[in-house]
Amino acid sequence: MKGRLAGWQGLMGALEGAKGEAGLPVRTGIHIGDSQPTRAHGFDLMLVWVVVCLLAFGAVMVYSASIALPDSPKFARYTEGYFVMRQVLAMFVGLLAGTVLTQVPMKFWERATPWLLGLTLLLLLVVLVPGVGKGVNGARRWLPLGVMNFQPSELAKFAIALYAASYMLRKLELRENFWKSVSPMLAVLGLMGMLLLAEPDMGAFMVIAAIAIGVLFLGGVNARMFALVLLVLVAAFVLMISFSEFRRERIFAYLNPWDEKYAQGKAYQLTHSLIAFGRGEWFGQGLGGSVEKLHYLPEAHTDFLLAVIGEELGFFGVCIVILAFFWLTRRCVMIGRQAVALDRVFGGLYAQGVGIWFGGQAFINIGVNLGALPTKGLTLPLLSYGGSAVAMNLVALAVVLRVDMENRALMRGGRA
Repeated sequence: MKGRLAGWQGLMGALEGAKGEAGLPVRTGIHIGDSQPTRAHGFDLMLVWVVVCLLAFGAVMVYSASIALPDSPKFARYTEGYFVMRQVLAMFVGLLAGTVLTQVPMKFWERATPWLLGLTLLLLLVVLVPGVGKGVNGARRWLPLGVMNFQPSELAKFAIALYAASYMLRKLELRENFWKSVSPMLAVLGLMGMLLLAEPDMGAFMVIAAIAIGVLFLGGVNARMFALVLLVLVAAFVLMISFSEFRRERIFAYLNPWDEKYAQGKAYQLTHSLIAFGRGEWFGQGLGGSVEKLHYLPEAHTDFLLAVIGEELGFFGVCIVILAFFWLTRRCVMIGRQAVALDRVFGGLYAQGVGIWFGGQAFINIGVNLGALPTKGLTLPLLSYGGSAVAMNLVALAVVLRVDMENRALMRGGRA
């Protein structure tokens, strides 16, 4: 690949030199793999605006979905603006951290990845310690930090995207050897999976597995090996469901949510989510007009925020959200492809891994809300209430923005 890229760049340089000598206009600052010219400001302004709009829209919808919660005895000690204020705080922390991290070169992340992965595994272990990790609804997933709770599984998504990119960069020459190229990654995934399932947090493990396997595929792992890895993961998920009565019940409830046995139990959230979408019709009941958020639909401000969006803004509002995530996913993948074409494989695979993260998690959350997938405890990135989730989403996107900035610097003839 390096040889072909060098030859291509040499040919383009010769053509541009010939044009310059002939007095013809020379095109500079062109994206490899993208027809749009590089903007003068040196970073993807459209990406920034899409993220800012999603954050602002998410804050509005979190406020709308949580405004009635203090009427319930469970949330009686909270004010109407409690959840949205904590969401805004998480946004501020994430934006501040992201602004700083856009100045950190990708070489730093390439060196720091093993340490970050080690820290992540340590935190996933610490959160399981009674008295240290905070339990909510039977799950122990949070570390209390005073002003906000931190969820190590969100850091794990960021860490696995970096680690998978670094891993493939180191194993490029061994892509045809299964044991040397794939088995170490499966060992890391297995360890991380055991810690996540102990919380339990199967949804986060699914996203992490998708990121790792997606980066392996994009990194050029042999197709037969890739199919074998997928088979192993599918078998693992089937076994987890087979040996867990709780998970089996969720699957049966998903298949027939209106059955009397499930409608008031495992499928309660799903049935009320579907009712919310049904009430929304084409253009919704209007902002603030949701009935399901009035203590009918549990977790309306977190996992099922899209149902409130569907009820208040209708089919039109849901389509806007889906299109925004489609664009965001595609843009991350395009930035990654551009970096790989510029021979910056680590940054390129990382950016594409983040695209898989956001696209995959949004797909699962939307599918769960619409009843197309079994219920999982996954939030909608950038929109749903969740301090550490929003902050880590912004950190991950800030590093993608750094990849894009380095791409543009290289294409302007500078150094990354």
